[in-house]
This record gives sequence, C-alpha cells and structure tokens, in this order.
Amino acid sequence: MPAESEELVLSEARDGMQRDLARVRTGRANPAILDGVVVDYYGSSTALRQLAAIHVADARLLTVQPFDRSAADAIERGILKANLGLSPINDGKILRVPIPELTEERRREMVKQLKKSAEEHKVAVRGARRDAIAMLKDLENDGDVSADDSRRAQKKVQDLTDEYTGKIDALLAAKEEEILRV
Repeated sequence: MPAESEELVLSEARDGMQRDLARVRTGRANPAILDGVVVDYYGSSTALRQLAAIHVADARLLTVQPFDRSAADAIERGILKANLGLSPINDGKILRVPIPELTEERRREMVKQLKKSAEEHKVAVRGARRDAIAMLKDLENDGDVSADDSRRAQKKVQDLTDEYTGKIDALLAAKEEEILRV
C-alpha cells in the first residue's frame, strides 16, 4: 500500500513538472504560457482561461478574446502583472500578445529556473519516499508486516523514486534543449 500511495504522489510530481514546463515560453506561441495568469475581475481573482478564449494566431502571436469585452483592460493588467515579459496590445475587443524572441541571457536564466523547479519536484518525490519508508518501518515495528516484506516494499519504493526522478530529469533535459535551441 505505501508503494501505491507513493506512486500517486510521484505521478503528481511528474505531472506538476510537465505543467511547469508547459508554462515556460520558448519563443513560440503556446496558450499554456498564460495558464498562470490571474485577473482581478470585479474584485475577485479569476484565472484568465475562465475569462477569455486564448488562441495561437501564428508562431509568434497569441490572441486573447475576452468573453466579456469590459474585462479586456483587467486582462491586460493581469498579463502585465504576471511578469512573463509579454506586452499585450489591447484594441478593446481582443488582445494580441506578441511572443518576443528570446535572448541568450534570458534562455540561460529560464534554464536556471527550470532546474530549480525540477529540484523542487524531486524533493517532493524524495519526501514521498521518506514517508512511505517510515510507514513501512512502523508497520514492521507493529508486527503487521514481516521484515522481509518490509525490505521488499522499501526496495520497490526506492525503485519508484529512482524511476520518477529519472522521468523528471528527462523532462528537464528535453525542455532545456528546446529552450537553448536557437
């Protein structure tokens, strides 16, 4: 059972890493870039996706079409406030968000941020391992699990940990290559 619950935590960590990677802009338009944008809409913090349709107009341009035209200014402020390095152009009906070319310095900075994020996700994986092994040791001390079964389960937990940290590293390496490719 501890291995199963750890696998759930591990897959959540991997999925979280994938979401973080999708938000990183690589010089191409991708609606996921705006996933973390929160808009102050009538005094309430609202996710941008709930207020507007986001489309890829071409490789370097996103369009944001508010469901409520009166929200266009608030959406523009939300995108600027998100500090993504994007400057939306608001014509009152639709916002055009050009995706600027990335400089070499900015690419290196993004890779640093990604490595930090990957390490946070790997820490979560190792925390799940620690919790699962502690649970197994408690079960062994209580006599609910034999020492051999506990060791086998601990090995499985360690194997899962190694597998998922490897997956996180592979995701990071692929995104790093994508970002550094000019």
